[in-house]
Amino acid sequence: MWQTIKNAFGDKSIRNKIFFTLAILLVYRIGCYIPVPGLDFTAVESAVSGDGGNTLLQVINTVTGGSLASGTLFALGILPFINSFIIMQLLTLIIPPLERLSKEGDEGRAKITMITRYVAILLGVVQGIGIVVTFHNSGAIEPTLGSEAVSGAIIIILLTAGSTLVMWLSERITEKGIGNGSSMIIFTGIISSFATSLIGAFQTLGDEPNNIWYILGYLIVVVVLFIFIVFIDGAERRIKVNYAKQVKGNKMYGGQSTYIPMKVNGSGVMPIIFASAFMVFPQMILSFVPSDNSVVTFYLQYLGPGTAVYYIFMFLFIIFFAYFYAQIQFNPIDVARNLQQYGGVIQGVRSGKPTSEYLAKINHRITLFGALFLAIVAIVPTFLFQLLGQPIGMANAFSATGMLIIVSVALELEKQLESQIMMRHYKGFLK
Repeated sequence: MWQTIKNAFGDKSIRNKIFFTLAILLVYRIGCYIPVPGLDFTAVESAVSGDGGNTLLQVINTVTGGSLASGTLFALGILPFINSFIIMQLLTLIIPPLERLSKEGDEGRAKITMITRYVAILLGVVQGIGIVVTFHNSGAIEPTLGSEAVSGAIIIILLTAGSTLVMWLSERITEKGIGNGSSMIIFTGIISSFATSLIGAFQTLGDEPNNIWYILGYLIVVVVLFIFIVFIDGAERRIKVNYAKQVKGNKMYGGQSTYIPMKVNGSGVMPIIFASAFMVFPQMILSFVPSDNSVVTFYLQYLGPGTAVYYIFMFLFIIFFAYFYAQIQFNPIDVARNLQQYGGVIQGVRSGKPTSEYLAKINHRITLFGALFLAIVAIVPTFLFQLLGQPIGMANAFSATGMLIIVSVALELEKQLESQIMMRHYKGFLK
């Protein structure tokens, strides 16, 4: 990793892309400190980060680097665009016109991207309304021109505009910088949240010197989880494929062996994101209902975050979406057809339908292991983070989902830097 970074800075073109990306990320972090008018910031921080804080808002706050708890312009971050992108991916699979657009090359993808932007703006408005209603129920809205409705309208407009600006910044990183812009912004937000919480934890040592043991325990859990996640992320099952020799004219083709790599956690963090979206949806709906309502009380007491029922459903949803996403990513019928077309044979398995059935069986087994890994990583460390982080104010500083995102983005960034370095070397060779 460090050697890759060193080589990247040694190339002027890639170095300029890195500096451009850092400049855009700096602009993003500056926007995370611009306050939105019409808010009581003490009440906002209590509603988001307090012991009785809204779990959905805590998730948004972690991903946006603490912007939501501070009531700033970029409080929504890139989340509306991410949600819009996921929705469009799913709709592309089930709506024929969108599926046709996705197969029309660059022009079709450009149209889908434009639709995704409009959907993201709409989702930004909806999420802004939900946040304003939640803040209103918490007494965090201050009147503007003598009316809280005016304050609410201004806040919704500014939050939506901020989210749209973040979406534009992410696209600039994707086009002119390094890596995926959306991933880089989420990565920056999570790291910023953790760094801020860690600084706050060290500040408590003046009053409670024994808190150093909680900090060390927390950091040890984080490091062990990072190692475990990186180990599983690189694990794969390699299925050997032999290609038959073919004579075409005076030349002989084939006669080689290769393998089909099937990653244990091929779906990455997406099943957890989908499952989390489903689990927080009821809370998003109930945020429009007064907090003293009997339905809200029943949900929070028996079905809400922290309850056994919540974690059981979270576990089941992660497994379901892991299989769902695996079916989207890997089609054994298409792979078997391509192997048969180019003369590839899996040792000990006949071509055609037996090959597709064999690949499907292996895919299901690997997906089960990957799904269990995601479910365990998403749920079990939560209790450890709560146990060690509560006394030092770091209970919500990190999550397994955030760690998965960080690892995925870091590995993806390394691969993209390596590919750009390799491309530059090839261009130099051709010259």
